[in-house]
Amino acid sequence: MKKILVLCTGNSCRSQIAEGYLRFFAGDKAAVYSAGVETHGVNPKAIATMKEDGMDISHHTSNNVNEYTNIDFDFVITVCDNAKERCPVLPSNARKFHYNFPDPAKATGTEEEINEQFKKVRGMIKEYCREFVKNNL
Repeated sequence: MKKILVLCTGNSCRSQIAEGYLRFFAGDKAAVYSAGVETHGVNPKAIATMKEDGMDISHHTSNNVNEYTNIDFDFVITVCDNAKERCPVLPSNARKFHYNFPDPAKATGTEEEINEQFKKVRGMIKEYCREFVKNNL
């Protein structure tokens, strides 16, 4: 079984969404973890937007990357430039992937506009995760 780590700045939105979709698409082919270079807690809007797509991430926790230094990951995916720049050197031969998704937590506007930004980013991450699993597992 492959081990995948998804990294973001605060492990609150993008990495949580990616963890949910990677677990779904990979099934029993991979163990999926997510973490941040900081921890901000799981964003309630990330939970809500995933629930709209039939995915329950309400049980996810916000973890710091330093909690996983003892795991030999096969893949490390950074989902924002900040995490890529601040990612510590992990003791593994993991293949590294990067995609800088927009941060929906920074969306502004009406409640509807913010929710639309979450849905847009969710769709981008979903497609990325589907393709990642198809091409790498």
